[in-house]
Amino acid sequence: MKNIALIFDFDETLVEESTSALIESLGVNVNNFWAEKVQSLLDRDWDPVPAYMYKMIELSLSSETSTITKNKFIEHSKNLKFKPGVTQLFKNLKEYVSTNSENSLNLEFYIISSGIGEIIKNSSIAKHFTDIWASDFEYNNEGEIIFPKKVLSFTDKTRYIFQISKGMIGEKFRNKPYVVNEKIDNKEMRIRIEDMIYIGDGLTDIPCFSLLKKYNGATIAVYDAQNMKAYGKAWKFVKDERVNNLNSANYTVGSDLYNSIIMALNEIIKR
Repeated sequence: MKNIALIFDFDETLVEESTSALIESLGVNVNNFWAEKVQSLLDRDWDPVPAYMYKMIELSLSSETSTITKNKFIEHSKNLKFKPGVTQLFKNLKEYVSTNSENSLNLEFYIISSGIGEIIKNSSIAKHFTDIWASDFEYNNEGEIIFPKKVLSFTDKTRYIFQISKGMIGEKFRNKPYVVNEKIDNKEMRIRIEDMIYIGDGLTDIPCFSLLKKYNGATIAVYDAQNMKAYGKAWKFVKDERVNNLNSANYTVGSDLYNSIIMALNEIIKR
């Protein structure tokens, strides 16, 4: 059986920005959090992902809001605002591949995100994914966030492209961070990179875009159609030849994005 991997970023790709929504739900000014608190660390040469995670821990320890806990993440996951068509997307695409491929093809879904893993893994769509990798916190005995446990940013994300390719997925590989470096013959790869499609919206997705482009995989950038600033950022991906296509984040059947995914799947099916 030939496997196909459709890989997504999460925030602003499949859902509205979940971390900002969580911070806002705590009564904190979101613009101030990103533009001042997180930016103050970026100005001191911090990387963006550990910077926002550290500031969330600092926020949790302050008197500004209640503590941030694992349970808060889980509760927040129930209130995510999905992009149009997302909840039906996985069933629709599985049916399409099943109906339109003569050979036995298996379509799998993955998430590689710089966002908070506890939110993603407890979302209503998590059940559709073969594996999910994201940034995570360590918790104390009361379930409060105390330290960044896993940080996914920029080239960190490409590690999981190779794990997907080598079949290093699922619980079996959770506590084996070095196994991805093992050499595997190309013919033994579970999913070739050319049989992958990557969909993302932001700067942290660029290394994954570049990796797939190098090996003839398909890359699609998405943006919020109501946000011209987001469109401008995404358009630069096209200008810099980072992606094959650019569409607004609308996964409804018949939309430009849905059709782009179908065209990418068709290319893989033909091979």
